[in-house]
Amino acid sequence: MTEFDDLVRIEDGRADISPGWVVGAAVNGGALMSLATRAAVEATGAVDAHTDPVAFSTTFLAAVQPGAVEVATEVLRAGRSFSTCEVTLSQGGVACVRHSATFADLDVHSEPVHRAETPPEMPEPESCAPAVRAGFAEQITILDRLDLRIDPATVGWAVGQPARDGEMRAWIRFADGREPDTTALPFFLDAMPPVTFTFGALGWAPTIAFSGHVRSRPAPGWLRMRITTRNVVGGLFEEDAVIWDSRDRVVAQSRQLAGVRMPAAPVAS
Repeated sequence: MTEFDDLVRIEDGRADISPGWVVGAAVNGGALMSLATRAAVEATGAVDAHTDPVAFSTTFLAAVQPGAVEVATEVLRAGRSFSTCEVTLSQGGVACVRHSATFADLDVHSEPVHRAETPPEMPEPESCAPAVRAGFAEQITILDRLDLRIDPATVGWAVGQPARDGEMRAWIRFADGREPDTTALPFFLDAMPPVTFTFGALGWAPTIAFSGHVRSRPAPGWLRMRITTRNVVGGLFEEDAVIWDSRDRVVAQSRQLAGVRMPAAPVAS
């Protein structure tokens, strides 16, 4: 069993999250979304054949620590084309994450392609900058679960030269060779450093609300990812993400609202 499959394993309404999925002092939000998605897959799969997540919305109510997590599911709708399930992740009786996901059959909904966003031009993975646990990233243990290669043109923040353009690009996959699937895509959507790093804000950016879409089952191999922001106001920003698979097909996209502590000097518009 791979580390990711162990993360999303649920027995008798409980999951056990290892310390390997942490960013700073809490479990990564993407890991929690994948866990909740797996719970919803198992719940909807018990009543119909819809097991591909196509849309999800997640609200983070409290930080989750490594250890036992209670998982509660409720199938809200089981229709002919779509099914919807709500998942609550709790610790110590306190609700920490509420996740609502809609499921369908992507064999029906991923073809034909009438219009699609093209992937960004990037150097090959071996020519990109690997993300490693060092310095301020020492406590980001999910980096050990990932093979993350950031486009050198978007990694100036790591050497004190932030581009201040609100865009980061990278190649991403699991470090242990596990191939991507639709359950893993919510994790990957939230696995990159916050896009506010490009403004020199090298701190934790807690997610407040997250919504995502899965557009196709990913092919094996590297995933290509781009994250952007257009509005950083006060202590909040939005981050948009798009993921392409090895066929250059869009397989997932998302938007999240997150908090940030920006450097003292504001960036001119």
